[in-house]
Amino acid sequence: MLLAYKLAFASPRVRAAGIESSEFPALADRMEVYAVPRIVVDGVPQWDGSVPERVFVDRVLAPSFD
Repeated sequence: MLLAYKLAFASPRVRAAGIESSEFPALADRMEVYAVPRIVVDGVPQWDGSVPERVFVDRVLAPSFD
């Protein structure tokens, strides 16, 4: 999660937010949160679980997100 915040700090094109699923159960249901972390890009769930920083950046920069 810290890396997402760092990316958001570095670029005005990136926003990051951490949501506590137990405090926002309707949002967690809508985003189909069954594991944490749940990575959502442009409102679309993309992947579950922790990944190395390089993999995270590669996935966020992948052409499918343009």
